[in-house]
Amino acid sequence: MSTVIMHNVVSVDGFIADENDDVGPLHDWYFNGDTPITRVDDQQYDHSEAGSGFRVSRASAEYVRPMWEAIGTIVMGRTFFDLMNGWEGRPPTGDHVVVVSHRPKPEGWHPEASYHFVDDLRAAIEKARELAGQRIVAVSAGDVGGQILAAGLVDEVAMDVVPVVFGSGKRYFGGIDGQHLLEDPHVVVQGDGVLHLRFRVRR
Repeated sequence: MSTVIMHNVVSVDGFIADENDDVGPLHDWYFNGDTPITRVDDQQYDHSEAGSGFRVSRASAEYVRPMWEAIGTIVMGRTFFDLMNGWEGRPPTGDHVVVVSHRPKPEGWHPEASYHFVDDLRAAIEKARELAGQRIVAVSAGDVGGQILAAGLVDEVAMDVVPVVFGSGKRYFGGIDGQHLLEDPHVVVQGDGVLHLRFRVRR
């Protein structure tokens, strides 16, 4: 069965964006190095207009590359989908996307893309695992990610911590209630302008 990893870039004080969904400097580390994330210098993971390709520190590349290559399905909330317009049907990694939403896919929206709209958290994870096979299910952090963690459906938490304090904004774990224990980090990688951490969820 695939591993479900909740993942996002995050500020030191636990925010993934400000109140206006602006990520500020959280993604600067994707462009501050000289090593492409892909093994060949292509645009696979970069859909920006500049098309410059992600170039990170060697340490970050060695961490991010195998993780991204292992992802089969991304799970995201409807707010994130609407904000990014679903990456125009081309997710940055993985072959499938499951959107947790009570609203269906927009009519006529990229019919060729493997995007599935599911209105129940557990059903969404089941669908994501089915699509991923033995590959990773990556759950985007935020309100939906926090709800999936609280439901006991997340195996690991992965955080790319950037040295900035937001003070307020959109929380990594959303509006999650109560304590949820994690194991000590089993991955700690220092990049340039980012600290990569992974924790297993304590059962």
